[in-house]
Amino acid sequence: MPGSDLPRGEEKALVVRSMFDRIAPRYDLVNRLMTFGLDQGWRRRTIGLLELAPPSLVLDLACGTGDFARALASSGFAAVGADVSFGMLAAAHAGSPPLVEADGARLPFGDATLDGIVSGFALRNFADLRGVLTECGRVLRPGGRLALLEVDTPTSPLLHLGHRVWFNVAVPRLGALLSDKDAYRYLPRSVAYLPSRADLLADVTAAGFTDARHHELSGGITQVVTATRRGAAALSAGAPRTGRR
Repeated sequence: MPGSDLPRGEEKALVVRSMFDRIAPRYDLVNRLMTFGLDQGWRRRTIGLLELAPPSLVLDLACGTGDFARALASSGFAAVGADVSFGMLAAAHAGSPPLVEADGARLPFGDATLDGIVSGFALRNFADLRGVLTECGRVLRPGGRLALLEVDTPTSPLLHLGHRVWFNVAVPRLGALLSDKDAYRYLPRSVAYLPSRADLLADVTAAGFTDARHHELSGGITQVVTATRRGAAALSAGAPRTGRR
């Protein structure tokens, strides 16, 4: 089974935290190079898919060095970031929005206190993804919005081949040259942690959300899953539908 030798549970949590602490100093540089700068546009598109108006309070979950949080602030949102890696938070640029060290499954926010949550390329790194989604449901107000940006696999045969060569061969070599060999060898392998599209939408729905939808970006190189936190009436009415935009 692909990825069967990858760490799980508490071991995974420790491995991921240590890995991101190590790669923090050059994380942003390697990100820009390995995505040819497209990651900035993907974040802007994700913010647009939140469908919230400034100055809504939005959390950048697993914020790393705060890229998403800074993009949110630049768009007029009240932004805050949370990440389990102190090394990543320490590498954040001066002037970033408030960033706190926190586990995604145990967020330091009260019930229904946030208007929105975004996350960039973090789903496969959570040790307990369902627990994180449930926690997102807890801290979002009814009607609050969720937008999760993650890697994907292109369906076009030509794009799929080029993406596979770049992501599985070139990116690990680039990471080894500029940062940490083991971390960037793990990166393509970590895709095995991702649920299928249908399972991910189902998990989001089960965590207290409605209208869970999948959005394909850049020909399927990346994806965004969006959803709306159920209100009190919907919560008492049973499971909501899922679909595609």
